[in-house]
Amino acid sequence: MRLIQFTLPGGERRTGVVDVEGVRVHELTMVHSVHALALQAIAAGRSLAALAEKLMGPQTHDYAALVAEQRLRVPTDHADTARCTVSGTGLTHWGSADARDRMHHAAGDAPDATTMTDSMRMFRWGVEGGKPAAGTPGVQPEWFYKGDGSIVVQPGHAFQRPVFAEDAGEEPEVVGIYLIGPDTRPYRLGFALGNEFSDHVMERHNYLYLAHSKLRCCSFGPELVTGDLPAHLEGSSRIVREGEVLWERPFLSGEGNMSHSIANLEHHHFKYLQFRRPGDLHIHFFGTATLSFADGVRTRAGDRFEISMPHFGQALVNGIELSREDQAMQTVLSL
Repeated sequence: MRLIQFTLPGGERRTGVVDVEGVRVHELTMVHSVHALALQAIAAGRSLAALAEKLMGPQTHDYAALVAEQRLRVPTDHADTARCTVSGTGLTHWGSADARDRMHHAAGDAPDATTMTDSMRMFRWGVEGGKPAAGTPGVQPEWFYKGDGSIVVQPGHAFQRPVFAEDAGEEPEVVGIYLIGPDTRPYRLGFALGNEFSDHVMERHNYLYLAHSKLRCCSFGPELVTGDLPAHLEGSSRIVREGEVLWERPFLSGEGNMSHSIANLEHHHFKYLQFRRPGDLHIHFFGTATLSFADGVRTRAGDRFEISMPHFGQALVNGIELSREDQAMQTVLSL
């Protein structure tokens, strides 16, 4: 099932199910957010898809109109943005490991071309121990924090590039969406397409700047797809500048193209007690296989990212604009 969140012309929020053809959206009755729908499903002991099917009403909407009028929202959010944690794991795909390895060599982090960098070493740990037997923890992946729900940009809207940023690069990824139940257990609501927007120039200076490079906005959706993730997924990532395609590449995802199993990545995130607070929402990026930065592309304000993958229906589209926030030198005051 493919779930979306959207707004009516007057701004009221709604939740709906996209039909098989991707043409009409069936509005759900009684619930106006996927978060509320998920809490009800947990309480009733039902699946998200089963409850959504039960609540489908007669009202439908034209999907293309929702897209054109920019009325789509990310497919899951929390009313309190501080109760949403956005995080991710890196070095899970061959493409990202190779790109990171080349960054390290270019930055001089490895003495010669034959020396294995820390990033490639960690990636190989995943290849060797990231897919353990069911019920057994494997090697832990690289992990990073992006922010809370306030950094999430709605589909169709532009990313804000901070004035201090050195790059504004896309990362097309699959995203896992989770809600912590009243019993402190994490419940996976489904998966979505994501753009884990990052600063690769900052990261290239030294891989210890990775944490800084990830503290940027991001987007995911617009559809949440319930059920298991296929082992093999194929998608496309492109950058459009002034109406023409500047860069485009296919990319692969799914466990068959990853060094870690989804279960192992989930375990190493939710093993921490602070990530199992009832009612909290978690948006977790599973890593990328393709970067325009690795091909020498430098984005600028006005560019548009278009990430698509048939399994996730509607493409995820976001622009770039310079941040209007006051980000001058921050002086801390003493009380």
